[in-house]
Amino acid sequence: MTDLGELDRSPSLPAFDRDALLALADGHHARAVRPLGARTVAGHLVKPYAIEAPGRCVTDKDLRAALQVAEAHLASASLRGSLGLAVLLVHAGGDGDYVLVHTWIEGYMSDLAVFTGPAGDAARLRPGRSGLAPCVWEAAVLARERDAFARRVLDGHGPLEERLAAWRGDVLEGEIR
Repeated sequence: MTDLGELDRSPSLPAFDRDALLALADGHHARAVRPLGARTVAGHLVKPYAIEAPGRCVTDKDLRAALQVAEAHLASASLRGSLGLAVLLVHAGGDGDYVLVHTWIEGYMSDLAVFTGPAGDAARLRPGRSGLAPCVWEAAVLARERDAFARRVLDGHGPLEERLAAWRGDVLEGEIR
């Protein structure tokens, strides 16, 4: 068995792919993120966001398609323990389009569905492969939303309606890395 102390000092690890990591680092860049206005979808209060790779833009057509995907997914969310709050990410990525539907569920847990498709072809969005998780930019928005949920709803004060209004208004906008 390998001593963890030795592992930390080892100059090369078997799963360490230096070229791939350096290529990712070289290509890493900021992406624009902007809120798209909270709304009700399939009985859920949803906070949608646009995430845009350089040269890409989330259009009204993209948002409409993402809302349809979210509506279909959220229609059965009560079966997964949904609490009625969700975050929708509409990501015009460098290699295609992504829609993520993140729902808060019972027991402090969340439910995540990832849909993928070719760039600019919203009609071809389909569920992502099993195990697909958020990319670095999507994870940044979801981490920020986790904090907003805990701060405004779970740790908030006052009536629930006031907490939800505070959560709805607590949005991320600008650039993420």
